[in-house]
Amino acid sequence: MSARPLPGVLLINLGTPDAPTPEALRRYLAEFLSDPRVVDLPRWRWMPILHGIILRTRPARSARAYARIWTEQGSPLRLYSEALAVALEASLRIPVRIAMRYGCPSVATSLAQLRQVGVQRLIVLPLYPQYSATTTASAYDALAAALRREAHVPEIRFLGDYHCHPAYINALASRIEAHWREHGRSERLLLSFHGIPQRYAAAGDPYPQHCEGTARALAQRLRLGEGQWAMSYQSRFGREPWLEPYTDETLARWPGEGVRSVDVVCPGFATDCLETLEEIAMENRDAFLQAGGETYRYIPALNDHPEHVALLEGLVREGGKGWL
Repeated sequence: MSARPLPGVLLINLGTPDAPTPEALRRYLAEFLSDPRVVDLPRWRWMPILHGIILRTRPARSARAYARIWTEQGSPLRLYSEALAVALEASLRIPVRIAMRYGCPSVATSLAQLRQVGVQRLIVLPLYPQYSATTTASAYDALAAALRREAHVPEIRFLGDYHCHPAYINALASRIEAHWREHGRSERLLLSFHGIPQRYAAAGDPYPQHCEGTARALAQRLRLGEGQWAMSYQSRFGREPWLEPYTDETLARWPGEGVRSVDVVCPGFATDCLETLEEIAMENRDAFLQAGGETYRYIPALNDHPEHVALLEGLVREGGKGWL
């Protein structure tokens, strides 16, 4: 009797620069902002702006922001992502690798590693709970590009979103409840998601519906009433309208409405990164306090917490039925 084909798992996260330096940020931003899924303007229009203006000014500013969160071991996003892969491999007892959509290790590199250990059936899980063409579909593009020249393409199961999966909602709720037990509970909980241009949503991207679904399910699980929670969108850039309400404007407005304490969590980020540790935990904290707020707490992402590992294991086992 022949042995069953060996399955493996490829986790895909957004990515990170190699170092908090202008040179490393220039390489990273060039790859990230060249993706048509991220910026869908005509190439003839966008590339001169990217290379003539943005990549000459933004890398130094972004490097300073990354330097504020960088650790002795490197990028938080990469550290947590790699720890997730190690823990998931131990739980599943099959090969698991992490890949970055932008930066290192690339999708092609991690696929080669899985191939070298004999993986013939591939379960691909992008670490984006809410589907968006800018993230999930872009990960699919990278996978297809990496396999384009392969003589023997493995069997593939590509797992999509899990924005309302009960295990995901429960893991988020447990993370928040544990934070409340340790630090106390603020007047209001803000659920901040990464934004996308409104134009993308109008064209059919279901991302805002997925974010709203996550927010409602989580609020219900936490038994929060009206006025105890809200959701918003962060990390916008450029001049066109993005999904609203904006996180920074919301936090700057609330103290004037009498809100003195707030807890902020970012359910769309599987691991902590620049957007959570610097933008939310630092920049927006300052904005809230300067506007008159008194207490501001950021609740960390699921990162490599055991409940996150268990959630991913469940998703892989569901998607890999008959393979594992």
